[in-house]
Amino acid sequence: MIEQADGSLRVTVPMIIANARALLEAGRGLLLSGKNTGLTLLDLAAVSEVDSSALSVVFAWLRTAGTGGIALRIANPPANLISLATLYGVSELLPRA
Repeated sequence: MIEQADGSLRVTVPMIIANARALLEAGRGLLLSGKNTGLTLLDLAAVSEVDSSALSVVFAWLRTAGTGGIALRIANPPANLISLATLYGVSELLPRA
């Protein structure tokens, strides 16, 4: 679901409503584990499908990271995620690597 290695978190499943709760909890757990400090990359290269719930999950992770003093940056965002963020007027809130 989410792999952690070398200062990055790599999502490996579709970011859709069916996975949203599990992704949210897994990501929060990893961000709060103490293994991530400073800059952490959220690598979305392996994400094959997104829906609007993906934005909610990413924004929740950003809030969690911020409270833990972690600068979370998004790498390889799927085009659909960027399109949704643009549609909703929040693309400037996605910190890209």
